[in-house]
Amino acid sequence: MFCLQQISKTFIRSGLKLNQNALRLSSTTPVTGGYNFVLSETQKEFQELARKFTREEILPVVPKYDASGEYPHDLLKRAWSLGLTNGHIPEEYGGLGLGVFDGCIIGEEIAWGCSGILSALEGSGLGQTPVIVAGNHEQKKKYLGRLTEEPLVVAYAVTEPGAGSDVNGLKTNAVKKGDEWILNGQKMWITNGGVANWYFVLARTNPDPKAPASKAFTGFIVERDWPGVTPGRKEINMGQRASDTRGITFEDVRIPKENVLLEEGQGFKIAMKTFDYTRPPVAAGATGLAQRCLDEATKYSLERKAFGVPICQHQAVAFILADMAIAVETARLAWMKSAWEVDQGIRNTLTASVAKCYAADVANKCASDAVQIFGGNGFNTEYPVEKLMRDAKIYQIYEGTSQIQRLIISRTILDQAKQAA
Repeated sequence: MFCLQQISKTFIRSGLKLNQNALRLSSTTPVTGGYNFVLSETQKEFQELARKFTREEILPVVPKYDASGEYPHDLLKRAWSLGLTNGHIPEEYGGLGLGVFDGCIIGEEIAWGCSGILSALEGSGLGQTPVIVAGNHEQKKKYLGRLTEEPLVVAYAVTEPGAGSDVNGLKTNAVKKGDEWILNGQKMWITNGGVANWYFVLARTNPDPKAPASKAFTGFIVERDWPGVTPGRKEINMGQRASDTRGITFEDVRIPKENVLLEEGQGFKIAMKTFDYTRPPVAAGATGLAQRCLDEATKYSLERKAFGVPICQHQAVAFILADMAIAVETARLAWMKSAWEVDQGIRNTLTASVAKCYAADVANKCASDAVQIFGGNGFNTEYPVEKLMRDAKIYQIYEGTSQIQRLIISRTILDQAKQAA
């Protein structure tokens, strides 16, 4: 099996990356050349590698990880050795410098096999992104470089027991003392919480409760092995059980000033900007799960007979399959557009929320439809669609609930309408 790290970097520079630079746009630059739905040869190689890895190495062990809830360390090491993780880290820090679009291609393929294992791998990308978009050279060299030297993962620690969508309600705080910050508080539902090497932590640094979120919080890089950092027990979740989800307690954790991202008070902006980069991959993962639902339901409908013919010949079933296909295709187009925009330097907050919200709903609808087509078998753990249905639900919750996405979308289109008036 070939791997991404064996692909010639000269080819990447002269092919994919040159094309990206040639297309890099500002929000006011007119797009020329029209739409192009053809993947480059390099992107096809990424896709084929991820597909092969998923079919040969992930699928056979999915039941094991779903039943045990064990973190897939072996798969992480294998994916890391193949170059299927950390590809978006800039080349100067040991990565391949790939775009969000390229990562989504890989993520959709892995999610087809197991979205829980994808979360175990992709959760690290979420934790890294604040450093990629806001870190200085020294921070990137130290913390991103560490990830390309050995198969480590990181985590994004923002959500708390009493504050998820309401970021302004965060209670974790950091107080400046000399050249250090003292961090105290608790985070909850943190993906990779127990296996991360370091965390991006958002903490309140302005004690004024009336301070706007845009000035009240600061982003920190916090190492797992620092005194006072204590991950809690692994949470046993309904789905995506291979993902390590935990609470984390911070008690008088001393953070050196060089671990502040950008500067004091900029944390909220960093956290929100991160989502523009990470919501398209979440949408791609949801699309991969939806595609698996369609594939399993189609295969089953050809094999299962009712009233003397395969059930796919009954219009009631055939139309369900058709609606699933429509949904999968449009979800894929949604993540593609949002990923393409952010790679070109176009603000994609609207399209990222559209993609994440729509693909999450599609994943849940396709999973429910797949179970329906399987009938009684679909409700049984011996068949794959039962797990797909459990795995799908979290897509409507993490990285911003579907309701939050609709709030972002509605506010954006209303602001655009007011500006146009």
